[in-house]
This record gives sequence, C-alpha cells and structure tokens, in this order.
Amino acid sequence: MSLSHSCVVHEFPLPNREYYAAAPAQWDTPAVSRPRRLAPSRARRRKRRSPLPLLALTGLMLFATGFLLGRAEAAGNKAAQAAAGSGGGEPVRVLAVPGAVIPGGENEPASGREEGTASKDGWNLILVNKDHPLPADFRVPAFTQLVNGHSIDQRAYPALQRMMDACRAEGLRPTICSSYRTQEKQEELFEAKVQSCLSSSSSLQEAEEQAAVWVARPGTSEHQAGLAVDIVDKSYQSLDNGQEETAVQQWLMEHCAEYGFILRYPNDKSELTGIGYEPWHYRYVGEEAAGEIMRRGLCLEEYLEAC
Repeated sequence: MSLSHSCVVHEFPLPNREYYAAAPAQWDTPAVSRPRRLAPSRARRRKRRSPLPLLALTGLMLFATGFLLGRAEAAGNKAAQAAAGSGGGEPVRVLAVPGAVIPGGENEPASGREEGTASKDGWNLILVNKDHPLPADFRVPAFTQLVNGHSIDQRAYPALQRMMDACRAEGLRPTICSSYRTQEKQEELFEAKVQSCLSSSSSLQEAEEQAAVWVARPGTSEHQAGLAVDIVDKSYQSLDNGQEETAVQQWLMEHCAEYGFILRYPNDKSELTGIGYEPWHYRYVGEEAAGEIMRRGLCLEEYLEAC
C-alpha cells in the first residue's frame, strides 16, 4: 500500500543483496594448515602392539549387540501382529526418531510443504480487504528480518529472495520500501492519509473513504498479514503511476508469478479490490495460484471466487 508520494530508503553496506546474508558456508572458510606429523621412531615402532586382539573383541561385541537387537525387534513385531489380529487392546504406537518429521503432520516445517498450493484455505491465499479484515487474534507465525527494519512471513521469504536476486542479475535495482506493518503502524499511516484528504473533503467520513482507496483501513491491509511488499526502482522511488514505466516494474510484472507473487492491485480491478492502481505492490500467493492469476489477468478476489 502507498505510504506517501516518496519512498526513499537508506541503504546499508550489504554485499550484493538487500537482505540479511547468512554466515559463509563452511566450505567458504579458508582452510587452516595442519601441522605435519613426524614419523614415529624405530624404537616406538617396535613397542607397538598388534591390533588383532582388540579388533576381535570389538567384532564379538558388535555381533552380540546385533543378535540381541534382532531378537527384540522380532518380539516387538510378533506383539504388534498379535494386537492387530485380536482387534482389541491398546493401539500399536509408532515411535519416530527425535527430530524426524512425518509428512503432513502438524510439526512439519513450512519449507517442507508445497508453498504454491492453490487450496482456498491455504495460508498463502488468505484474503485481506475491506470486506475481509484480519481476525483480531491473527499473528504471523514467524518472520524473516530484512534490512532497513523490514520483515516478511518466513514462509514467503525464500521466494522473495529468489525473485529479487533474479531481478538484480538482469542489472536492475529493485528496492523494498514497505513490508510487514503492525496494527499501530497501519493506524498511523491511515490517519496521516485522512488528514491529507480533509482539505478536499466535505466531511471526516468522506476523507476516510478517500483515504481508504490508497491506504487500507487498519486491520484490512495485506501488509499486516506479512505477505506483501512494495518494491520500487531505486532510480525512481515515487509511488505513482510512473512507477510502472521503470525497468524494475516491467521485469517484475513479467516474471513475478514465476516466484509465487502477483501484482495485487491491477489498473482495471479497483472496483473489486477496493484499492487504487498500485504498480509496486506485490503479494505472495504461491506459484500455482500466481501463474493462473497473472496469465488470466485476474485479481485475487476473482481467483478465490472461482476456486
């Protein structure tokens, strides 16, 4: 959503990326030279004992351990089969290895699931607009912190990073000027917009209605869901229709769906979205949904209605 007519950001000296960069991988760390080991003297070599007795003892212990474990497993299988055959008693419990993840289970990390799912009830397709405010108890599960105080839902971050990196690889300079917002921040922005509309309005209500076309009312902003980012061209940081002519926006409009993002407020969908044209506001919905939305020229409201 629009913040003001300008969106100037302060850059931090991060290498080639706008976001926080992880520590260098282990293989990127310079190797530490190891001291050369000296060969043992002949006297020490004579005193060295044969390793055969120790190896034999180790082998015997491993054999005994394997034998005992095998018998225990066989006994457990028999008990499970007996319980299954009897149809009664306590159900057989399957114990997972600590830290293991059962596909589809509640403990499965978001990165292990299909991010682009087109399920209408998926977290990535939550509808947020004037008719569908966020629940009062809504919370973003986890954030990934960006630079300049920005952040985004952790589940959408990998796709955002890939998109920004791909855009920069083309020699362009995309810059995020707005991301997640708190309720307090949205209230502050909306009130500021209302005040700016009062001079051209006949009442406070009219001013609020005018303001809501450009700054969503608190509780109805996608930025509060942590799934939206405003991206501008670093060489043109004004939030107006001229933004669509920049090289960054031309690239994003063509390729954003490849990374699961959509241009959320198209020029000809304002009556459906309730928001004016914003050629800088991108929303994560997942690759499958994004591909269909952008290909068919839909807005999110139309797509979800057809699901």
